[in-house]
Amino acid sequence: MKVLAVTEKPFAHSALCDIRRVAEKAGFEFALLEKYTGKTQLLEAVKDADALIVRSDNIDAEVFDAALQLKIVVRAGAGYDNIDLAAATEHKVCVMNTPGQNANAVAELVFGLIIYAKRNFLNGTSGTELRGKSLGIHAYGSVGRRVADIAKAFEMTIYSFDTNIFYDEMLKDDVLRFENPLELFCCSDIVSLHIPLTPQTKESINYDMIKLFPPNGILINTARKEIINEKDLVAIMKRRQDIKYLTDIRPDNHAEMLELFPDRYFSTPKKMGAQTEEANLNAGIAAAEQIIRFLNDGDETFRVNKR
Repeated sequence: MKVLAVTEKPFAHSALCDIRRVAEKAGFEFALLEKYTGKTQLLEAVKDADALIVRSDNIDAEVFDAALQLKIVVRAGAGYDNIDLAAATEHKVCVMNTPGQNANAVAELVFGLIIYAKRNFLNGTSGTELRGKSLGIHAYGSVGRRVADIAKAFEMTIYSFDTNIFYDEMLKDDVLRFENPLELFCCSDIVSLHIPLTPQTKESINYDMIKLFPPNGILINTARKEIINEKDLVAIMKRRQDIKYLTDIRPDNHAEMLELFPDRYFSTPKKMGAQTEEANLNAGIAAAEQIIRFLNDGDETFRVNKR
């Protein structure tokens, strides 16, 4: 059987070597489509693939139509909104993610952005420290938990909102759980977003929420750009000259944000949360191992689409 890694955004070389090693040790053929420039190349490459490992690549209904032998797609990372789950189910293809494998990489970037904001974008003026400040974590999954771990070292007060996590779990981590996200914004000097993109979360971070920030509030987004209502963000940042927004997902209105708020807005050139050699390696190997367990034993532990 053939395992194809489809990576418009390439894996680190060391990660690819280990993915190949894992696949071939299990007796599978390994192939790579890297830095492709058009969808035609993708559609041609998937024709004889039994399994796909993808990153941010768009795997839509047309891809599933072309991949006649396909049995499983694994997203090397946590988010999977780039994969058409309904089309996968219709074609009887299992879709999985690799939760937790990129968590430390994303969490470290969160604190890089926070410190950059707190030190006024390193412009030479006096900033403020993190000790004693409050951090709100919007979604307490693998990344949120790791963010909380790091925050403790900075002696911060940690809050979180997550509909799926019980009080007891957060209390064990010395994290105070709020009943709704409005409370999170009311009480946090900094809010870090880790919610997935769903119909319910799309543009859910809006004017009425952001306006609740205490003075000098900082909003960090390493989740998805679509969860932000960009018009509302501009409106509240115009009204509140103290709010800062930093992200590793360049918004659609990037040029406007940069022009209006050059000293309060920052975006990396591309999504960088998982852009470390270690995260590449962890997620890639996990994806290969999950494929092997699924094809050999029918293991669907990390399945995210319907059967």
